[in-house]
Amino acid sequence: MPINRKTKFGQINISDNAIASLAGTTVNECYGVVGMISKNYLVDGYSALLKKENYAKGVVIRDRKEGIQVDVYVVISYGVKISEVVIGLQQRVKYSLENSLNIDIDSVNVHVEGILVNG
Repeated sequence: MPINRKTKFGQINISDNAIASLAGTTVNECYGVVGMISKNYLVDGYSALLKKENYAKGVVIRDRKEGIQVDVYVVISYGVKISEVVIGLQQRVKYSLENSLNIDIDSVNVHVEGILVNG
């Protein structure tokens, strides 16, 4: 469901795909995140990390009364403190979306789907 805003200059429509792409780009810039994985990776049977053009597949956007709810599906690097990475990721995604799109973010839910051992 796209977000619709009315301004004195006209109507603004922001698609869920645009929000998901912005959230995905922000997620991949966070410390400790190896990459994103498709939200349907168990159904699809495809568990490779998503590339930039597919970030929206790793993000679910829900429009609630309280604000937008964002779910992200990530793979974390081995050896980092998962709770710290997740908290930082939540803060950055919320800040990025609220400041870039001028929308209220109710929550950012992080689903850690795997841990990747480098080496």
